[in-house]
Amino acid sequence: MKLQHHLGGLEGLTEPIDFEKRVFVQDWERRIFGIHAAMMGLSDSLRGAAPNYDLDAVPTAFASTWTWADLRKGAEAMNPFAYFQYRYYEKWLGGITAYLVEQGYVDESALAAATDRYRADPDAALPTRDGAAIDEQVIRYLREGDSPRRGPATPAFTVGDRVLVGDPPAGEHTRLPGYLRGRPGTVTRVFEGNYAYFCSTGADGLGEPVPVYVVRFEPADIWGSRAEPNPGPVFADIYQTYLSPSPAPAQEGDR
Repeated sequence: MKLQHHLGGLEGLTEPIDFEKRVFVQDWERRIFGIHAAMMGLSDSLRGAAPNYDLDAVPTAFASTWTWADLRKGAEAMNPFAYFQYRYYEKWLGGITAYLVEQGYVDESALAAATDRYRADPDAALPTRDGAAIDEQVIRYLREGDSPRRGPATPAFTVGDRVLVGDPPAGEHTRLPGYLRGRPGTVTRVFEGNYAYFCSTGADGLGEPVPVYVVRFEPADIWGSRAEPNPGPVFADIYQTYLSPSPAPAQEGDR
């Protein structure tokens, strides 16, 4: 969630934003969602999951790590102009394809040949396979998932505390919305438990499991004089890694 990938407070949008209500606009989007779900259900990261998945018993050649973080990294790595050019699942298609080529599961020349074949004959039959065991594993993952909760919460803040959002370096990936960087807010909820993320985000400090909070922000604290009249508050789920105590406001006698 950085740069163009989080629109809160972004200026210069001259055209109205189209809020598409349909989850899937075209049939191929369902398929790319299914591919993503299957890759997550076969991901090597599940070896340490809360449910016990025996990945060695699943006859698949996929032996890499694929999580939501990897999908998001692909989107964040896009050229900003390309990001606005393509629709939601087109970004997924590009990111997943690039990953599979990079990892050696798909050959670029074979991919180009298949693209030409289906472009010439869109109704050509898709490849078939016998993957009952793979399907069973993916369906089990969709039902049981992998809980990010790791033990009891060890919060540094409580409800009502004033906090300040940090401004750490934004590397390959971050879970901190750009428009909240450096902004003060108030803790309104402490989630039950410490929570891990799919990967370490490196320079911005998200790694070990930490508490997560719901933080309330006043629009004037985010956008200043540009905030709309009588706006409602903004709420965001934020990892403790990104928060520090907010300095107390200056008192009249201190000036």
